[in-house]
Amino acid sequence: MTSSEESKEEEPSKEEEPPKEEEPTKEEEKKVEKSKKSKGKKGKKGKKGYRGVNTETNLRVTLPYKPKGEMFAVAETFQGGSRLQLICEDGERRMGRIPGKLRRRMWVRENDLLIIVPWSFQDSKADVKFRYTPTQTSNLKRLGKIPEILDIY
Repeated sequence: MTSSEESKEEEPSKEEEPPKEEEPTKEEEKKVEKSKKSKGKKGKKGKKGYRGVNTETNLRVTLPYKPKGEMFAVAETFQGGSRLQLICEDGERRMGRIPGKLRRRMWVRENDLLIIVPWSFQDSKADVKFRYTPTQTSNLKRLGKIPEILDIY
């Protein structure tokens, strides 16, 4: 081969190679991925709210506020007229009363876990403040928040 033939062979090989572009860095790739992900539906949650939220890791339930005298209790029996017999955290039995504003909203069954506030002038009676659902009760039991005296679950 002559030198002119060698140069002709080399030229086409140079043309076949595309010019090298700078490869995107990892940071740029992440930005591109985020911009692709964020192009979803944007708007209101709707009636049911977000479905994919994991609530197991972050449990937010109200606990009795001890400085105000609130405590756990279990509904034992019903007396009628929005009154019920309670077994309280301190070991006493009290007559519980569901206040008027909660009477229609709060449906209490036997063996439900409640938050109550004993009356300051008559310690044998108490007002019901909050009712836990069975799921909330089992989660509180698992976390060790329920006292042993009420340990019927």
